[in-house]
Amino acid sequence: MPDLTQFALYVAAALLLAVTPGPGIFYVAARTLAGGRAEGVASSFGTGLGGMVHVIAGSLGVSAIVLASAELFTALKLIGSAYLIWIGFRTVRSARREAPSMLNAEAATPPVGPRRAFREGVLVEALNPKTAAFFLAFVPQFVDPALGGVALQFMVLGFVSVAFNTLADVVVAFAAGGVREHAAARPTLIRRLREASGAAMILLGIGLALARRPAA
Repeated sequence: MPDLTQFALYVAAALLLAVTPGPGIFYVAARTLAGGRAEGVASSFGTGLGGMVHVIAGSLGVSAIVLASAELFTALKLIGSAYLIWIGFRTVRSARREAPSMLNAEAATPPVGPRRAFREGVLVEALNPKTAAFFLAFVPQFVDPALGGVALQFMVLGFVSVAFNTLADVVVAFAAGGVREHAAARPTLIRRLREASGAAMILLGIGLALARRPAA
């Protein structure tokens, strides 16, 4: 591991990046507004696990191979983009289809449930090549080859970053959940929140599709 000063600098940088609003935070907020706090928290841990996929792949050099190949990068980002857009369309469609039933007491029932939200969170993050690019650009700056165990250093530092990101996402899920609960007495507002969250996911998917491969 790096010396304590360098590690403290890494922790500070990782924490700052974790609380900076980005696609991950917006995705979790959208998922929470669409399905409730339980889904938001589940998706937070799902994206955390998806992030660890990139950390492990990066430590083994797989992410570097993907980023070095324009074809692999494009394929991965299009798959991830299509999946995110599909989730968004499904959320909007579900909100509109279930609108009549939201006039009764069952309006707060989550549309997909925490387990599915967790699985989708894993896939959304694991299929995002921009996450791989982030870890490969950020973490190596704090790895000290002279200490040996470069792959292990990468994994430990990556885990710290993922932990901070997940914690920030959980906080966002609780905050967005509070917004949704306050709107529970207004079914029309809940429907609009779900439609807006679906639209946000679609926009995130489009943004991912337009992502460019980082320069070598």
